Amino acid sequence: MNNTQFVYFIFGIVLLLALVFDLGLISKKNKEVTIKQAFIQTIFWVTLALSFFVFMWILEGSKPALEYMSAYLMEWSLSIDNIFVFILIFNSFKVKEKNYSRILLIGILMAIVFRIIFISLGVALVAKFHWILYGFGIFLLYTGYKMFTTNEDDTFEPHETKVYKFLKKYLPIASHDGNGKIMIRENGKPVYTTLFVVVVLLATIDLVFAMDSIPAVLGISNEKLVIYTSNIFAVLGLRSLFFLLRGAVNKFDYLQQGIAIVLAFIGIKMLGEYYLDQWLDKTIQTVFSLGVILVCISGSIIYSIYHDKKGMIQSLPDYKK
Repeated sequence: MNNTQFVYFIFGIVLLLALVFDLGLISKKNKEVTIKQAFIQTIFWVTLALSFFVFMWILEGSKPALEYMSAYLMEWSLSIDNIFVFILIFNSFKVKEKNYSRILLIGILMAIVFRIIFISLGVALVAKFHWILYGFGIFLLYTGYKMFTTNEDDTFEPHETKVYKFLKKYLPIASHDGNGKIMIRENGKPVYTTLFVVVVLLATIDLVFAMDSIPAVLGISNEKLVIYTSNIFAVLGLRSLFFLLRGAVNKFDYLQQGIAIVLAFIGIKMLGEYYLDQWLDKTIQTVFSLGVILVCISGSIIYSIYHDKKGMIQSLPDYKK
């Protein structure tokens, strides 16, 4: 067993134990998750991801470890965008808060399976047709530009999505949650509840976001180990992040612009790969990319909070300022 295989093995063991710990000791079925619990879970997953970074540095070296951290931060920041859409889906289908945790878990596990398929396909395409990276670069540049110049989010209505209409057309869909069940039986026939629809929508929406994130991660690294581990750690931490940020995610007004700059930067990096390799060592490129991601994401969040506080102060009556 070589180093890479050993890392995969340890990753699998850690992931299994972490899921058992998270589901068995921290999460409780049909219980509402408090801010305190969400904070503990978020710290747990972030600490685990950072520990794996150290582990990779020791076994694989600095370059793969730094690529992993860059990819993880990229995915983690994009997850915050996911959360806003998840909130809209839950509200639209009137999901009870006690069902949030279980439905999120099922949707996220489905998303992981789909992402592994997408990542495998993307890595295989890049390995066979290296020029496809330039196509990804152009796509990320365009996506970054559109994301940065969009003044307000398009209204997202879950009941108007093609996925919901497809499910409604071909499956018997109940208008209720079946008392927390995904499928029930009515008149001896299986009927799918609104919770089933929500699970499918969560997994589908994550795939839509993956259309941006996977090309971006491929722009950071072409190592399967780096891509798989960073994606899975970021997605598994999404559930606790949802409960932690659901009340504040709409306060990050400028996060979208920060993510847009990162996507455009990675797109430019992919397009200029040949010249960058002539001038800069791969490790230096990775460190620089990590710095750009950290500055853009943290900067956009800090500016959003500052701008929000400034707006609140300006809106106060004069005698309260």
